[in-house]
Amino acid sequence: MNPILRNVLAVIIGLLVGGTVNMAIILISGSVIAPPEGADVTTTEGLIAAMGRFEPKHFIMPWLAHALGAFVGALLAAMIAATRKMTFAMVIGVFFLIGGIANVMMLPSPMWFNIVDIVGAYIPMAWLAFRLVKR
Repeated sequence: MNPILRNVLAVIIGLLVGGTVNMAIILISGSVIAPPEGADVTTTEGLIAAMGRFEPKHFIMPWLAHALGAFVGALLAAMIAATRKMTFAMVIGVFFLIGGIANVMMLPSPMWFNIVDIVGAYIPMAWLAFRLVKR
């Protein structure tokens, strides 16, 4: 297969599968750690309204969704890419980081979570995925 086409596919597949992993974890998060009593987390407006009642435990699943989505996406991109595997893993990490920054701007999350999420979920997971593929 043409290396350019393979690299483009690596990014597309990494974004699609990573996004799917992220969304799947978000969708099951309410059954793993129940949201606060009376909170409607099925809509953006309800999530924004309930965010002030969230405890630290309620941020575990979103962080895992962000971290594992970026990790799986970067892992696949690095595995599929024909050349510059680290570059393509980091491209996935940067795409997810942009989404994380947008999330921080839209939702009134606590500052400690914003920092942990932005600093620890995207680029470090993409780097870790590349390191695993490099082995």
